This record gives sequence, structure tokens and C-alpha cells, in this order.
Amino acid sequence: MKLGKLHIGTSGWNYAHWRGIFYPDDLPQNRWLDFYSQHFDTVEINFSFYRLPEKKTFEGWYHTTQEHFSFTAKVSRFYTHMKKLALPEENLSRFLENATGLGDKLSAILFQLPPFWNVNVERLAQLAAYMNAQKILPGIRSVLEVRNNSWLSEDVFKVLKDNNIALCLADWPELPVDSPITADFVYVRRHGPSALYASRYTQKELEADAGMIRRWLTSGKDVYVYFNNDAMAWAVKNALELKKLLKQG
Repeated sequence: MKLGKLHIGTSGWNYAHWRGIFYPDDLPQNRWLDFYSQHFDTVEINFSFYRLPEKKTFEGWYHTTQEHFSFTAKVSRFYTHMKKLALPEENLSRFLENATGLGDKLSAILFQLPPFWNVNVERLAQLAAYMNAQKILPGIRSVLEVRNNSWLSEDVFKVLKDNNIALCLADWPELPVDSPITADFVYVRRHGPSALYASRYTQKELEADAGMIRRWLTSGKDVYVYFNNDAMAWAVKNALELKKLLKQG
């Protein structure tokens, strides 16, 4: 069986507090992404969750990064949190259209649901049908991150599996860590082991992740891992540590 491909990076790259820790002090901000792409092969775009980038902005990111770099784009919170996946939704189609600016470097679309929204299988099924039918980004991989336990149901898992949508494996508080694999790829987000966004994973915790990742890769699944514990640049440090562990193993 062919081994899956591994992609390790961070959730975002444009953090001023990374200057002097990851980015050299004298490196201009407009060169941060290029510098980042020399150390990692993927990044998750968090900016798009708060504000829809213009297509030309996506195009700029495409041209700034290394040849084999990839992006995951997080869908606007207007659609996931305010509209709650309601269709038809021009905001989503506009997001997808703008994201075409990333060309063949766009690897997946992330839908992050709010913790206050209880499960709605009908809305999820409608979204899955839309993503399968849309012609803007045909075949693009989709990921669903839930932050409410009610979404961890067999009905939800069935919709995800039937449509090859990955359930994000995230260490969000009060959610189980053994959620099922629902797609032909695996998507992992690490938000911080103790304090959200502001704590560092230990060597032991990273070794446990590395063991799971090896099994997924051996089974032929591509694996995406993004660290979101950006405080003190822990995300960069943990991502580099995990890369080293997997090269060793």
C-alpha cells in the first residue's frame, strides 16, 4: 500500500510575537510567509475566518510561497457561526471563488463550528451536498471541526463518511480524543494541552501523536497537522519537534 503524505504546520503565520523567536528581528513582515514556507510545507489560513481576503490576496500568498507549499483555508465565521451553514449562501460561494487564487496550493477547506450550536444533521447534509455539487473548487477536501459534544453522533459520522469529509481531530476541552476517521485523509488541530493557545506540548505528548500519525500514513491516508498554540511561538516549536520525531521514526 502506498504511504500517505504528511503535512505539518501552524494555524496562521502572521504573529508579531513570533519576531525574534521564529522570525529574525530584521526580517520585514512582508517576507514572513516566504520565510515560514522555507521551514514548513503547509499553513492553515486563520485570517479568512475573521475577514474574507480578496482573490488577489490569495494569489499573492500563492506566489510568495515555495513550489510544493500548501494551504488550508478556514471558512468565514459569518457562514459557520452567524448563518450556521444555512444555504443558499453567497458568502460561501464568494469565499470559494476568492480561494481559487491559491491555485493548486489549496489543499482543504476548514469549517469550524461554534461551541454554542447544537447538532443539526440536516444543515450538515445540505452543506455536504453543496460541496459535492459546486464547480468552483471541484474535488476540494473539506474538514469539519466541532466544538459541541452533540455533534459527535452516528448520524453526523455517516454524513461525513458518505461525503469524504474529515472530522477534525482537535483537543478542544470536553471533547473526546478518540473521534473516528471519516475520510480518506486525516486532519489534526492542536490548540494547547492545558491553556488554550498558550501552552506547550511535551515530548511525550508529541511522541504519542507521532505514533498515531505513523499508523495513519501506513494505512495510506494523507495527514495534516496544525498547531494553534501560538503564544510564545509554541506552535512553531512543537511543529518543528513533531517533524523531527517523524523523520527519526
